[in-house]
Amino acid sequence: MPLTADQPQILDIRSAARRPAREEWAAPVAPRPVVAVVAGVPRPREARRQPLPAAAPRRGGTDVLRIVSDPRTPVFVTEHANGRRVYGYWRPLDAEGGRGGCYVALPAAECDELYSAGRITLGEPVTDPAKTTYRVLPARTRAAAARPAPAPAPAAPAAPAGPRRRASRAA
Repeated sequence: MPLTADQPQILDIRSAARRPAREEWAAPVAPRPVVAVVAGVPRPREARRQPLPAAAPRRGGTDVLRIVSDPRTPVFVTEHANGRRVYGYWRPLDAEGGRGGCYVALPAAECDELYSAGRITLGEPVTDPAKTTYRVLPARTRAAAARPAPAPAPAAPAAPAGPRRRASRAA
C-alpha cells in the first residue's frame, strides 16, 4: 500500500538497514520436550523402519568383473599423484527409466583385489601432470588362451568379371 498522509509510516527505514548484533545471529533454540521412554514400546521413527533384506553372499568382485568384461562399458582407472586410485565408467542414459547419464565409481578395494589376482589388466597410460589414466581390461584366462581361434570362413568363389549371359532355355 502506498504511503499516504492519512496513514503514518510503520517501518523506520533507518532501523531496518542496521546490521544485527552478534547476539541476534543465532536463532533461539527451543528446549526439547522431555519424553518418557517405556521399555518395549518402539518410538514412532523406529516403528516405521523395515529391516533390510540380507544380501546373498557372493564372491568378491563378481559385479566389478562383469562390468569390466562388458565391451559396451569402457572402464578406466585414474591414478592421482598422491597414489589414490579411482575406478569408474560412464553409465549411459536409460531412456525407459530416465536413469544414468553419469559417471559411476567402482569399489577401489575390489578392483585392486582383482588386479592383484590377475583377473584384470591395465591398458596403455594416458599421462597428465596430476594424474595417469589407464583403460581397465579383463585378463585373458588360460582357458581362453588355450582355445583355438575360430577358423576363418571359406572364401566365396569369385564371380566372372564380364557381363552375365543368359543360359539358353532347353526346349
